[in-house]
Amino acid sequence: MISWFRKKTPSVVSNPITTDIHSHLLPALDDGVETFEQAEAILLQFIKLGYQKVITSPHVMSDTYRNTPEGIRAKLEALRLYLKEKNIPIEIEAAAEYYLDEHTFGLVTRKEPMLTFGKNYLLFETNFLTEPFNLKDFIFKATTNGYKPVLAHPERYIYLQNDLVKLEDLLQRGVLFQVNISSITGYYSKQAQATANKLIDKGWVHFLGSDCHSIQHVNLINSARQMKYFQKALSLPLLNNSL
Repeated sequence: MISWFRKKTPSVVSNPITTDIHSHLLPALDDGVETFEQAEAILLQFIKLGYQKVITSPHVMSDTYRNTPEGIRAKLEALRLYLKEKNIPIEIEAAAEYYLDEHTFGLVTRKEPMLTFGKNYLLFETNFLTEPFNLKDFIFKATTNGYKPVLAHPERYIYLQNDLVKLEDLLQRGVLFQVNISSITGYYSKQAQATANKLIDKGWVHFLGSDCHSIQHVNLINSARQMKYFQKALSLPLLNNSL
């Protein structure tokens, strides 16, 4: 007899972006998820959205989150084991989001191993208010060491908003740009949204990322997908699916 009340398997949405490169899903390493259960809930949403791989990127900050490659890899393996036991079919890797402070500058100056993704892409962020005095020096040292620096969410930095000259200068120095999908929705601010749109108009977007810290952030992807500028971003030669 057919049961009319049989639970349906959640359908997976077709998604032109199959790899996310920026999230905080390793439990208790930073301001992202605190438990494996929270990571599981978010990753299940990623699967429903059509993602096949997530490259999560814990913060590395000298004054708050002094994470190391060894510690990040150990937590990654623990999460992989948890997902395997739960039979959750998504590939997960780990890099890091390096905050440009004395610690990070020291790492690249001393040529110490840093966590990257793909073709030696190095995800980094800066303070949001003013341009770091050592930003250009950091970029030079990173590129000289063979890294491909990727600036996380350039649209959110006040010192870059509406300054196309500075943004273009960073591009010419070899920096790639990763825009947060949620910025397209106006989640952070109207100014961040406007700057994200300008970057998309200029074709200055190399990666789209969720910057997912919680279930709320992954849910914003659904909102963004209905918006004109998200669709316009998809027409760019994004590097997400090359990883």
